[in-house]
Amino acid sequence: MGTWSIWHWLVVLLIVLLVFGTKKLRNIGADLGGAVRGFKDGMKDSADKDSGASGQSQLSGRTIEGEIKDKAKT
Repeated sequence: MGTWSIWHWLVVLLIVLLVFGTKKLRNIGADLGGAVRGFKDGMKDSADKDSGASGQSQLSGRTIEGEIKDKAKT
C-alpha cells in the first residue's frame, strides 16, 4: 500500500485535467518550455561572453606601461 500504482496516477491526472482544463495546462506547458529555452539561451550567451573575454586576454598578453602627468590648472 506504500507505493503508488498506475491507477493512482491516472486518477490524479484525471482530477488535474478536470480542475485546470486542457487549455490552461497547454498554456502552462508552453510558458514553462519558453522559460527553460530562455534560460538555456542566457546560459549559452553568458558562456560565449566569458570564453570570448578570457580568450581575448590570453591572446594579447602584453602589458602597456605608461605615466600620468597632472596638468596644472591656471
